[in-house]
Amino acid sequence: MKYKIIPVTPFEQNCSLIWCEETQQAAVIDPGGDLPIIEAAISELNLELVSILVTHAHLDHVGAVAEMAENRGVDVIGPHIEDQFWIDALGKQAAMFNFPPSQPFVPKRWLQQGDQVLVGNVVLDVLHCPGHTPGHVIFYSAKDQRAFVGDVLFAGSIGRTDFPRGNHADLLKSINEKLLPLGDDIEFVPGHGPMSTFGAERLNNTHL
Repeated sequence: MKYKIIPVTPFEQNCSLIWCEETQQAAVIDPGGDLPIIEAAISELNLELVSILVTHAHLDHVGAVAEMAENRGVDVIGPHIEDQFWIDALGKQAAMFNFPPSQPFVPKRWLQQGDQVLVGNVVLDVLHCPGHTPGHVIFYSAKDQRAFVGDVLFAGSIGRTDFPRGNHADLLKSINEKLLPLGDDIEFVPGHGPMSTFGAERLNNTHL
């Protein structure tokens, strides 16, 4: 698996373009906005977009999902159905944060703990990691030793839990029982900021 991080929106959200080197099939994880920038990266690399993957339904992660899915004719996969209420509120979220209008979307497939998603020959394991939002999921490639964790965990910090239906205890449980046991060497792409490893956060993250 190859990947490219594309920061989007005024919140500098780490949208990720991932692709299978063998098939050149690709997926976009969390297209929050700035769609022309994401599209330019896909075209530059001459990739075939096959799906849009969603970790959770906060505006800065999904603001461009509906438009991209319609333009490209591809399926939206994720998040967990517990984030339905955030999807339904996308219009209000956009107005509140002075973002461009954003439309709700209907995932082709809701995700659950233990599911797998294929992008070409790339296999991504799905872990349901509630806390930041109740329906938050992460995508993990065991072969590549890399995880895309949305806003669950950051380099030196953790996700906020002061939003509707956020839960601090659930977030810590998700990190300690689902992410860190994957192994210290696992690199992760957070929803914002620089990459890190689970080992570095286990040793140095004072929020854990």
